[in-house]
Amino acid sequence: MNYSELIDFYKINLQQYSIDQLRHISEPGVWSLGQMYDHMILTALDYLVQVQKCASSSEVQPQGKTEAGAQLFCAGSFPPIKIRLPDGPENTPSNSETVDELIQGLDTVLKGMYEWEEKVNAINPNYKVRHEGFGWLNAREWFDLVGMHFRHHLRQKAELEQKLEL
Repeated sequence: MNYSELIDFYKINLQQYSIDQLRHISEPGVWSLGQMYDHMILTALDYLVQVQKCASSSEVQPQGKTEAGAQLFCAGSFPPIKIRLPDGPENTPSNSETVDELIQGLDTVLKGMYEWEEKVNAINPNYKVRHEGFGWLNAREWFDLVGMHFRHHLRQKAELEQKLEL
């Protein structure tokens, strides 16, 4: 499934949730579906900002990926494990977005992906921006990370839906 099909899949699925289901937190420390969607949107938009930074750079970065980054891109996906972000407000997604607001967010991501899709391969692959966990990534890698991140959350989505008994 390419990024466009994946984002459309998330958009279609969003429309089946009531506001209560979207905001339902099954237990402390577990996100709601709405929080998961908000996280995916904000992360994707940040990754696209990093693509822009690579595109506007003029400085070659000789450093590469961390071991985790190399493994991620070799596999083409995040490992099938739960990744817990450090506690804090910057890592606590909103649980107040509506279905329409989340769909608008996904549309914004999709628009950004379309805008960069044709340009990303022309960006010098040695112009890079550092990712905290994966090391120095170029524009193509940041772009590809969007799809990998959306695919990674399919498991979480299924688990959260199971708790709602959809």
